Amino acid sequence: MATPTKKPAAATGKRSRLYWVVPAVLVAVVLVVLLAKLLMGLPAVASFVADYPGQSELPDNAPVGFPAWLAWQHFLNAFFLLLIIRTGWQVRTTTKPSGHWTRNNKGLVKTKNPPTKITLELWFHLTLDALWIINGLVFAVLIFATGQWMRIVPTSWDIFPNALSAALQYASLDWPTEDGWINYNALQLLAYFVTVFIAAPLAFITGVRMSSAWPKKAAGLNKAYPIEWARAVHFPVMIYFVAFIAVHVFLVLTTGALRNLNHMYGVRDDDGWFGFWVFLASVAVMVAAWFLARPIFLRPIASLMGKVSR
Repeated sequence: MATPTKKPAAATGKRSRLYWVVPAVLVAVVLVVLLAKLLMGLPAVASFVADYPGQSELPDNAPVGFPAWLAWQHFLNAFFLLLIIRTGWQVRTTTKPSGHWTRNNKGLVKTKNPPTKITLELWFHLTLDALWIINGLVFAVLIFATGQWMRIVPTSWDIFPNALSAALQYASLDWPTEDGWINYNALQLLAYFVTVFIAAPLAFITGVRMSSAWPKKAAGLNKAYPIEWARAVHFPVMIYFVAFIAVHVFLVLTTGALRNLNHMYGVRDDDGWFGFWVFLASVAVMVAAWFLARPIFLRPIASLMGKVSR
């Protein structure tokens, strides 16, 4: 008779902890909702919400609506971020790389560092990073050239009490009125500001520090900016992006999905289905890219930029 094998203690411990995580999160959510409802019932808090309804006024010359280029930027940003998060996780967890890539110094892009062999997963991650950064630079130029920056950059100090008011309204399940075509609520505006102007640059400067493009022999620069700092920040930034995307998608679908999708994908302010179908097509493209991002397809592309080996 075969002796039954025991499951590793570590695996059993992780599973037992997982059993407690979901109930604990649910209990925490219920407590937050009850506390928020209790606070919203207090006269002082009700007066505060009346004075600060959750939306800060935009400058008089702020644009209304979304231009077509912003819809394309939104899609490309989501496309690159999805694959960047996937490949970043692969780089962090893969123990047996599917291949290796070495830069070709005869190409157009040259650095002072000698060619370094990296995994195919890391090459794809860095390539996506470069495309995402280019897309981000185009986005930055366009939002400042067209005035769209006023919709995601705080221009008044009352953004903070309005953000607190919006948070209380969300937590109490009495959500603030949505009118993203004209103006985001204060909490949304701050979230977009942090994502565009803090999280994205942090992802870039920490990623560059860990890449082969960083000068290895610059002793003073490396001492001033240790790679350990970059590693300590880069992963939490990725977790922030995952959390932001999850909350963003949830709110888009629960605060008037058709109108929100028309704003982002249809460049129109109505409850029609056009934006939904464009969104569905964009999801199909991202799903296809997810499954096509395999070594059999990546190797021929990587070989155009360097040497691919096992």
